[in-house]
Amino acid sequence: MEKLNNNRIGVDQGDSVLFSDFQHGGQMWTGDGHRERRQRVIFSERFNRRPVVHCSLSMWDVDNSANVRADVTADCIDDEGFDIVFRTWGDTRIARARVGWMAIGELRDPEDWDV
Repeated sequence: MEKLNNNRIGVDQGDSVLFSDFQHGGQMWTGDGHRERRQRVIFSERFNRRPVVHCSLSMWDVDNSANVRADVTADCIDDEGFDIVFRTWGDTRIARARVGWMAIGELRDPEDWDV
């Protein structure tokens, strides 16, 4: 459980298109085996400390001739941003993917002192 210490709670959110590989024959569409894409997201305002981040698929376009496999996570989270990580494996073919995200955490107070 994340416990927030003040009344300055911020919620930032967005949607990120991670790839559109079918247009140019990219690895997510033509490859097989373990594949991964990362995209750095910068928050609209810096948090006081590391926020809680949630990611979920908001759109994906997949080939129906193979099993559909995907793993979406937030990694390298700090007070300024995080990495969206999308992984697939086996013979899964993914044409494109978009991930929605939300970060919740304490905001800096203008009256806080940096010592």
